[in-house]
Amino acid sequence: MTLAEEAPPLAGTPDLAADLRTLLAGVAQGEEAPFNALYHSTSARIYGLVYRIVLDRALSEEVTQEVFLQVWRKAAEYRPDLGTPLTWLLTLAHRRAVDRVRSEQASRARLNRWTTAEVQTPFDQVAEAVLDNHEAAALKIAVGALTEKQRQVIELAYYGGLTYAQVAQVLGAPDGTVKTRIRQGLGRLKDALEPGSSMVT
Repeated sequence: MTLAEEAPPLAGTPDLAADLRTLLAGVAQGEEAPFNALYHSTSARIYGLVYRIVLDRALSEEVTQEVFLQVWRKAAEYRPDLGTPLTWLLTLAHRRAVDRVRSEQASRARLNRWTTAEVQTPFDQVAEAVLDNHEAAALKIAVGALTEKQRQVIELAYYGGLTYAQVAQVLGAPDGTVKTRIRQGLGRLKDALEPGSSMVT
């Protein structure tokens, strides 16, 4: 039986957050029974989010296992004031999935560069690399100008490939709030990347 089939989606009950907090507290104490219960209750939901990002069943199962290994090790770091247990778990899953996608892409890129490398690099390639590095640096500076909340929703939506509704679910925020943060964040990025902006010169 695969992770996708192992457990049904989480039921939305008023006591769910309290139940998960209790289980996380037990996991933080190194107790296996609460961990097994937490895994059974949330693994299908975690796998579903991971699969939407990774788009590969085997890798998604591997990433899901990594997420729960991280939960086992770091359950004590959960802070109720920053969101519900489910939000925390989904955020861990999203970050781990995005990291895996980036790692896979980087590995493929390195392999492609190695297999297509030439003895001499044409001047145009060098110039293009310099421009790419400049643009990457400018984007990094521009992203740094965003607020933490704006950066978070943009990463989930554009790097994670989630819909507004999915971002809202992960963060436990209203759809309208997510849309507003994304719109404002994109506006700040556009202003920061405009030619002549003091941020990119």
